Amino acid sequence: MKKILIADDSTTARMIVRRCLEMVGFKEVQYFEAKDGEEALAIASKESPDLIMADLNMPKMDGEALLKALKMEPTTRDIPVVIASSAVNAVRNERLMALFAHAIVAKPISPAVLKQAIGTLALT
Repeated sequence: MKKILIADDSTTARMIVRRCLEMVGFKEVQYFEAKDGEEALAIASKESPDLIMADLNMPKMDGEALLKALKMEPTTRDIPVVIASSAVNAVRNERLMALFAHAIVAKPISPAVLKQAIGTLALT
């Protein structure tokens, strides 16, 4: 069974991301949720998810710091990470892509945008 980790400090945002993922076909998936980057890093290290959906602005460890930490560890460096943010801009997007983010999506997230962002991943 595939695993997806959703990291966002908002319970509502995590629910919306999960619902969007389910709408684009990720129903038979084991979901994990984290309320901040530190919790997400711990879950990722333990569970080795197939995909991480991470908010950019989170307490304790933001999405960029989480991405850096994941890519530094041999056990998590190959996990695709999609960053979601309501504050996307070209400079930040370039920086995140240079850190090997799989994709960056703007909030509010829609199923169509999410499907396009993760479409190249073999998760189904």
